[in-house]
Amino acid sequence: MKVDKHLFRALAQFWNPAYDCFTFGKVDLVPTMEEYMALLRCSKIQVDKVYSRVVNVPTFFKKLMNITGMSEQWVATQIKQKGDSKCIPWKNLKDPILVHPDTKKKVDVFTLSVYGLVVFPKALGHVDEAVTDLFNRLDKRVTPVPVILAETFRSLNECRRAGEGRFVGCGQLLLVWFHSHFWKVDKMAILQNLQEEDIE
Repeated sequence: MKVDKHLFRALAQFWNPAYDCFTFGKVDLVPTMEEYMALLRCSKIQVDKVYSRVVNVPTFFKKLMNITGMSEQWVATQIKQKGDSKCIPWKNLKDPILVHPDTKKKVDVFTLSVYGLVVFPKALGHVDEAVTDLFNRLDKRVTPVPVILAETFRSLNECRRAGEGRFVGCGQLLLVWFHSHFWKVDKMAILQNLQEEDIE
């Protein structure tokens, strides 16, 4: 889904950081874990386990080696510092996706890329270190929804406090949630009328 930036800016203006909800006149509305789980279709994941950072977390270096299946030397040359965090450029993940002999590793690297570029974009064109931690926890059948929801709230609060700013979170998911509450959308008509420029 393409993010409508004007709709997104307008939506952010209705975010009430004091109550962590959208306020439309006398109506308060907030995305819930259950709604996000339904939208992401992750109900089979153990809902009683919430994402939490374990004490002995492998380093970013070790997590990348594990996820990509690439050598220490390859991983060491790919890690970059962007601002206050470490990351890996997306362009460097393309080769493992295309040529890695292990299909599971190809899928893992592709999934990591989607999380890093679409769900939690922090540095443009890079996959952030925090995304690898989330990705590691997903293997343990832990739901990502609380993390996605928390990042949504945090980012909306930050945008609202600053009066503007870049939303760091899954904007597409928030807009799908928003549409599900305000518009009766004919999904088949949307799919049938998709144009090439609608696809990012």
